[in-house]
Amino acid sequence: MLKRASFLFLSALVAASASRAGAQPRQPADYIARIEAAQPGADSLGRMTIPELMRTFGVPGMSVAVIQDSRIHWAKGYGIADVETGAAVDTGTLFQAASISKPVNAMAMLKAVQDGLFGLDDDINTILRSWRLDGGGFTRDRPVTPRTLLSHISGLGDAFGFPGYAPGAPLPTVVQLLEGRDPSNTGPIFMERAPWTAYEYSGGGVVLSQLALTDARRKPYAEILRTTVLEPLGLSRSTFEQPLSAARDRNAARAHDRAGKGRGPKWHVYPELGAAGLWTTPSDLARFAIEVERSARGESNRVLSRAMALEMVTPVGLGGNAVGFGIGKRGEGWYFSHGGSNWGFQSNLIMHKVKGYGLAVMTNADGGGPVMEEVLRRVRRAYEWDSEATPVPRGYDPPVTTPPVSVPAEVLSRYPGRYAGGDLDLTVRLENGVLQASSGAAWAPFVALSETQFLIGGNTRVRFVVDDTGAVTGLAVRISGKDVLLKRQ
Repeated sequence: MLKRASFLFLSALVAASASRAGAQPRQPADYIARIEAAQPGADSLGRMTIPELMRTFGVPGMSVAVIQDSRIHWAKGYGIADVETGAAVDTGTLFQAASISKPVNAMAMLKAVQDGLFGLDDDINTILRSWRLDGGGFTRDRPVTPRTLLSHISGLGDAFGFPGYAPGAPLPTVVQLLEGRDPSNTGPIFMERAPWTAYEYSGGGVVLSQLALTDARRKPYAEILRTTVLEPLGLSRSTFEQPLSAARDRNAARAHDRAGKGRGPKWHVYPELGAAGLWTTPSDLARFAIEVERSARGESNRVLSRAMALEMVTPVGLGGNAVGFGIGKRGEGWYFSHGGSNWGFQSNLIMHKVKGYGLAVMTNADGGGPVMEEVLRRVRRAYEWDSEATPVPRGYDPPVTTPPVSVPAEVLSRYPGRYAGGDLDLTVRLENGVLQASSGAAWAPFVALSETQFLIGGNTRVRFVVDDTGAVTGLAVRISGKDVLLKRQ
């Protein structure tokens, strides 16, 4: 029990120090400067600036949008959109979102459910008009449904991603894609197991949902997404046009390889629209994520009701997905997210379920993954996301309401030293007039309640023990309602 309590105390000590060290002004420029700079005391990636990271991994261009308080706090473009023209990335530069198309497709499917065109748990064959899925005996007990397709538990297999098609190449119809017939460059979808048996990511399953949506709406897919999702959310820089129109292509990024070189054609074409066909910007992705979060909290309904939006952020019960998004616990918070990887493009979108912060980042190179992950790490730390937090220790004492006091320097100077007992070992120092403690890593400040009593981490009480001669002999730490004595070494 003491070991567990000691661990929680040390966690609070580190958290207090990290919170103090990470405190930043609320102005975007302050956050941007901190995120772009080399990170002190970090690993090899952390010691690089953002431009250095991009050069190291062959990423010519990147665009970022940071979400705070359910709004875009700042957005910025980095580097070059196209190495052949030298065009710079700006916040309006279009990138291929790749698989982040899937949650946007899911919102359009849920809008159709909300409009009464079909049910989320209807047999997909009752929705389809232009094709029929052969269940192969796997669907006798439970059918493939929109819910299972959008959360990757339908039992469908495809065992491939989508390589896309060169501009001008013949494009398959959706039915040809599903059947793996020419000119499709991928194999057919097929049932591997019964629905609700296991999670297996299936882009082909999302393409099947694309066909179901067009069969139900009886309109072209890009038009359906434009009128039911993109325009209502004000995503003016987003489109499912494939191939991209000349007008939009003027500020679109080029696909690049891992060395940061052009890959020949400027980009590939993706007829698998629901799974990989979205062109967009991080700012538009951020607006999309904000709408999902706010709708799920009952604060917006520009596309979906709260009940429908909750389907996008509530795990279905098998695997790690809700309808459209991946859902996961990071540190002390729950987040919904999706990544994307197309030919020459990498992207990522993450948003807290309830706290209003998130990140959208897009790159125009195959090597963008490590750069995006490092940007996410820096944003998490700069904004103090709860993915970085440790569990709050269970408290036995009421919250401390005593106001801090000023302690004379000559009194504070008596306390520095090493204190140990049980499985705790603390070093106390006096730095610039502030008493601080460390368990071997970061330093956390003491807040004085009296000349001998202090707080660490907001509610952990400590008391210096003084003998009859006035000598400091130990440090009593209040853990789980009891004082643990650390003797001065």
